[in-house]
Amino acid sequence: MPQHPLKQPVIVKRDTPAPPQWPTFAGTSQFVGTSPGGRVTVFVDPSLADPGLQNARDLVSDADRVVAANDKIFGTTGGHVNVIVCAMDGRTDGTGGADHASCNYTTGGAIEVCASFGNSARVSALFEAELSECSMGGNLCGVNTGEALSRWCATVIGNNVLADFTTAPLWVQDGMPDYVNQTDPTDRNADSTGCGMAFLSWLMSLGQGLDKIAPAMVALGDSGTLAQLYASLTQDSAANAWSAFQAAIQAKGGPNAVTSDDPFGGLAQPAQLAHLAPWTVELAGKVFAAILADIAAGKAEHQIVASVRALLSAAPAAKMEFSMAARRTTSHRLLPP
Repeated sequence: MPQHPLKQPVIVKRDTPAPPQWPTFAGTSQFVGTSPGGRVTVFVDPSLADPGLQNARDLVSDADRVVAANDKIFGTTGGHVNVIVCAMDGRTDGTGGADHASCNYTTGGAIEVCASFGNSARVSALFEAELSECSMGGNLCGVNTGEALSRWCATVIGNNVLADFTTAPLWVQDGMPDYVNQTDPTDRNADSTGCGMAFLSWLMSLGQGLDKIAPAMVALGDSGTLAQLYASLTQDSAANAWSAFQAAIQAKGGPNAVTSDDPFGGLAQPAQLAHLAPWTVELAGKVFAAILADIAAGKAEHQIVASVRALLSAAPAAKMEFSMAARRTTSHRLLPP
């Protein structure tokens, strides 16, 4: 009789991918996983222990949403990227920013993002800030127009989780210099970045979605101005861009009304909502419906506020809080202003 001995099953393990050369990180890179779509491979600094590992795992789960939204904004299909979650500048709240080597998928696909313990939404937004620059194909990197565009991509896809790094109010504080008719050859000037943020907010309030703005800016290249962007999108003369922008600011209440990077409410436009995470749109709908129901029921203001707070408190904290920054021209580093 032939023998059929019981044997241990042979377990075939997938090869663990080797980490790339990171822009600045020199520690140990622990492989965490690859997104289901295969576009994003995530590593983590193991010294961050469980909180950092959770950030990395959440990024693996969210990465396909981010790359799909980014592709839609630029109208292109990006390449594969590697990402490491680490304590940039020793920080673990996201304020260390993010970094990558160059604005393409060939030499810029190694991305570093700061850990944000307990708030993985910040990690996803920081990832998008750098991923969007890879989709610029070598254009707009190291200039204020590209900086403003990458920040707006992170704002839309991350639902404003990087709002604490706002720059538009600093531009107003410094006298609102005209960076519409000239492009600043740096991404480290809060004034020129802030002007770009406010200008794009205005364009989006006019119905120009990021999926129209981004390809037009990439086509204009490093030397393209925001005035030229205005002309290409509106068919109006570029010579009218600055005066129309200034008139819009006055109509909003003047410079003092510029208290954020989105003074014109561009994020709330329908063209931007398509890029938001599903939970964001769902929560907004619930809040709006609750307010209408309370008003119809004749409830007092404090009761309406209590209903809204109850809905917000029920949402996961990682989905409700957010934040962002400015970068070094040489390393494309996203840093607080």
